Amino acid sequence: MSETTHNPSEKNLNFTALIALVVGSMIGGGIFSLPQNIAETASPGASLIGWVITGVGMLMLAFVFQNLAHRKPELDSGVYAYAQAGFGNYMGFNSAWGYWLSAWLGNVSYYVLIFSTLGYFFNVFGDGNTLTALVGASVLLWAYNFMITKGIQTATSINTLITIAKVIPLFTFIVIIFTVFNMDLFNSDFWGRETDLGSVPDQVKNMMMVTVWVFIGIEGASVYSARAKKRSDIGKATVLGFIFTLVLLMLVNFLAMGVRSLPELAAMKNPSMAYLLEYAVGPWGATFISVGLVISLLGGLLAWTLFCAEVLFVAAKDKTMPRFFYKTNAVDVPVNALLVSSAATQLFLVITYFSKSTYNNIFYLSTSMILIPYFFSAAYGFLVAYRKEGYKASESATKDIIIGVTALFYSIWLLYAAGIQYFLLSALLYLPGVVLYIKARREHKHQLFNTAEKVVLAVITVSAIYAAYGLYSGTLSL
Repeated sequence: MSETTHNPSEKNLNFTALIALVVGSMIGGGIFSLPQNIAETASPGASLIGWVITGVGMLMLAFVFQNLAHRKPELDSGVYAYAQAGFGNYMGFNSAWGYWLSAWLGNVSYYVLIFSTLGYFFNVFGDGNTLTALVGASVLLWAYNFMITKGIQTATSINTLITIAKVIPLFTFIVIIFTVFNMDLFNSDFWGRETDLGSVPDQVKNMMMVTVWVFIGIEGASVYSARAKKRSDIGKATVLGFIFTLVLLMLVNFLAMGVRSLPELAAMKNPSMAYLLEYAVGPWGATFISVGLVISLLGGLLAWTLFCAEVLFVAAKDKTMPRFFYKTNAVDVPVNALLVSSAATQLFLVITYFSKSTYNNIFYLSTSMILIPYFFSAAYGFLVAYRKEGYKASESATKDIIIGVTALFYSIWLLYAAGIQYFLLSALLYLPGVVLYIKARREHKHQLFNTAEKVVLAVITVSAIYAAYGLYSGTLSL
């Protein structure tokens, strides 16, 4: 291993590979659990409103990433670089830290769901949080670590093949469920008045965390911008990958609501798509979807493990993270960043075993961690358009300003929808990162905090202390 200068000869990710990173990271485990996750929080009518809000908001965020890739080609690693460029070093660090936390926490949920799915066939794996499941997840985790150290190009090529393979069971599910779809059942409790889901606005708010979870990864191409063959492919891959995924998600969600009632869907175990297809065609349906899910999760794990290492590496390259994370091996893999990411995942897998946390618990926490990075990206997208940075004198920025404002309001809405519990838990995970930030600043003899950054640190500290007390007293839980 050697500490090398990042050399994107290595600019070897083509358009297909970039789309596969976007789609592969979004289509992981979330879509396979979507029927149960949505039915637990929202009726068909509220879901429709929620998907419209999510579709518009996430599309605007996709356009922000597309515009920033075009206007700011010198900024690599997406969400981290945008926060740093727009709001300073500490905000940039927190965006990188939050994104990294979200990525490996998402991986923990994937490992739990893989072995929960295998629990359909082998009781010893239970809901993915038994001792046997922990051992199996740990072996798989370090197998991924070893494979990625052999080269990122090889890993992304495998991810492309897995992304293609995972779409097949999804299309099969959609076709079969369409044939048994019952419009009368779909309309029977359209606004959730017969089910204890609350008011329509509350239903819409409550489903937001689920819809954000299934779209995490929309920034996948921008995270790997430094390795793209053509800079122009980044934005196109982001938007096309988003539209394709949105159509799949909405079809799965609404078709399911015409096959089983809301209470029946909400009571299903996950992956609920497997049990739904079993209801429609018999046991082979559950087997088919379960196999597809495992393939999908294996691909999602690969994409997100790559993201974990890349964001730490690029932040270290920019002197925002300690130089320890800048070490690469002979094939340009950031091995220290990869090792720490895998170790953090391993630690939380052990915590999951002892706390008996489920897939849903972990994905809500993972989603909450990425809301701050998304907020800073949207805000920076607005600022770039408003200031006309990277625009020709004759170019209008009006459309991009509107896109930026819309994405910004959507990201603020998500922070509200997440609720105070996940804000406090997020603060508890953000606070330890300050140790790495201080180390990095001292390594390069930079000022630690300015006045505004001290205020932000104080808010994070107070919130984290309150969260720790909540966990101790039982008023908060993972």
